[in-house]
Amino acid sequence: MKLLVTGGAGFIGSNFVHYWLKHHPDDKIAVLDKLTYAGNLENLAAVKDKIEFIKGDICEEADVERAINNVNVLVHFAAESHVDRSITGPDEFIRTNVLGTHQLLKSARKHNLSRFHHVSTDEVFGSLPLNSQIKWTENSPYNPRSPYSASKAASDHLVRAYFYSYGLPITISNCANNIGPFMFPEKLVPLAITNLLSGKKVPVYKPGNQIREWLFVDDHCSGIEAILEKGKVGQTYFIGPDNPEFSNLEVIKKILVLMGLGEDNIEFVGDRPGHDQKYSLSHDKITAELGWSPKFNLEESLKQTVDWYKTNIDWWKKLKNLIP
Repeated sequence: MKLLVTGGAGFIGSNFVHYWLKHHPDDKIAVLDKLTYAGNLENLAAVKDKIEFIKGDICEEADVERAINNVNVLVHFAAESHVDRSITGPDEFIRTNVLGTHQLLKSARKHNLSRFHHVSTDEVFGSLPLNSQIKWTENSPYNPRSPYSASKAASDHLVRAYFYSYGLPITISNCANNIGPFMFPEKLVPLAITNLLSGKKVPVYKPGNQIREWLFVDDHCSGIEAILEKGKVGQTYFIGPDNPEFSNLEVIKKILVLMGLGEDNIEFVGDRPGHDQKYSLSHDKITAELGWSPKFNLEESLKQTVDWYKTNIDWWKKLKNLIP
């Protein structure tokens, strides 16, 4: 089998490439990536001789057509994903996440792929009150609140439309916040770790009580594997952790403990516009139907992530100056 992985030089995409080659060594993988600031060929250096890499833009038909030949399965990670950047510059998010997904869908239909798997986010469902005990399910209504989440919501709807209108064999996964190796150091956890390793404070949006779920990236990859192997065409599955709820501030304090540093390394900064308060996914469906469950708890996930950034200083140091 041959897979095309879009955005395969990014954080989650490159981890998926490593995971798939480890567990499916007889399969072939092509990676299509534009190599924006968040795409990095160093993420694939260890497997460069085992993959076909195509530098290209998912919005460009010629690039997609060049990459999709003889492909059986397309796994679509490519996306602009940083909420702060979407607020200051939404145009690229609409172009890549909506128009790019549409171009991939058109080409997938033309080439009769056996599966188009679309990777989405919990953010399309909006925000829960901090004291809510609700967990979103695959039937929860969409309520995006940022240009990023709105663009991902639009792409989700397009993918489903291609299933209902054209019979394209699609699946969708919505996941919680990922952590692990190769994460660009603008997101909260790697920003905290790399700042602390650089002798800088960790910026935390006031008051730090926002709640996120944290999924180790290997668990995300194994969840997608379960969907590709056993998932029902046309269905959506949530991939999330089993961790207790922690605020962003509590997560930063856990990182400080792991790194042997004090809370005086925290610097509160003004909140961003429309900041979502809480995300919470139920992974009951994928567990019940496909037998998947996460293997890593938050402490293990954070420790592995901290250890990786400590070991790979050269990797992240050159990326820090790309953060606005």
